[in-house]
Amino acid sequence: MTTPLGIIEGFYGQPWSWQNRADLVSFLAPHGYGFYIYAPKADPFLRRRWQEPHPQEMAAGLKAFAAHCRQLGVRFGIGLSPYELYHHFDDDARIALKAKLAFFDDIGVQDLAILFDDMRGDTPDLADRQIEIMHWIQAESGAERLMVCPSYYSDDPVLDRVFGERPAGYLEKLGAALNADIDIFWTGEEVCSREISPGHLRKVETLLHRKPLLWDNYPVNDGQRMSQHLHLRGFTGRPAAIGNHLSGHAINPALQPTLTCIPALTLTDSYLQGDDYCYAASFRRAAESVLGSDLAALVEADIMALQDVGLDQLENREERLRRHYTESQHTGAREIMAWLDGDYRITDEIVQTQ
Repeated sequence: MTTPLGIIEGFYGQPWSWQNRADLVSFLAPHGYGFYIYAPKADPFLRRRWQEPHPQEMAAGLKAFAAHCRQLGVRFGIGLSPYELYHHFDDDARIALKAKLAFFDDIGVQDLAILFDDMRGDTPDLADRQIEIMHWIQAESGAERLMVCPSYYSDDPVLDRVFGERPAGYLEKLGAALNADIDIFWTGEEVCSREISPGHLRKVETLLHRKPLLWDNYPVNDGQRMSQHLHLRGFTGRPAAIGNHLSGHAINPALQPTLTCIPALTLTDSYLQGDDYCYAASFRRAAESVLGSDLAALVEADIMALQDVGLDQLENREERLRRHYTESQHTGAREIMAWLDGDYRITDEIVQTQ
């Protein structure tokens, strides 16, 4: 397997603990996951309050986690969302950004992602402004690898409805003028793509003048609708051949860190096995590896209720699920119980304010 695999912690809602992150990296590193980008929507010091320094305790946690990643041979990255910086990239903004970049260098950031998603983008010179910012950051940052998420990171028209119509030629201009060694994130034909094909990626590679860095929105389950479902099944619609057209493949994980490891393992299988990959068999092996055989068998039996039905539609199924998982002390079972209790619910208010 030659396609670099990684995690981009980019979901809305309650962020993971440092122990959650450390455990996940420790588990997935031997299975081909070689980079981790810390970018939770709930970290305000990477988003709406990005000009402010991280509090001392958070900074210490980041530095310790970066060291943990390096010890495992996993590249550590951070995703910064400088809120609508392209509207006011003045001297004050440059001073604040330079201080933030110095902090990233101090804690050992190897991969720096600048994320312009989830912001209004209906500005005619949007590409020019973002290119200026990225080239300025590249000159100031000590990160080994730089990447950017465009304001329009998919063909999906939902982005135009929510964030304003994309400027004409935005992606063409961004791809042509951005330095070739800066990676560009792409989610596919949709924000949450059901399938990602080599044919589509070839077109994107031509458009962006480089192989895209895939931001895969599976198994993420944030949002008011998706948080009612646990995304556990093996990856589908990601044939191994797409690796020839990617600079890397980053998955946006589910809200449940232990359960996330199940589909994550199946993606490794998909790349390694190619045409021989069978997603159901891969799920079964992955679930046993993460949960143990007995708990994995329960999850497989309950997969339709957990992934397809939706929390508010469980009705009499909920009692059965609680019987199955209430006695287990495994972290995976605890996450299922917390989901049943509504602890992972995401509201529109959370999405709009993080």
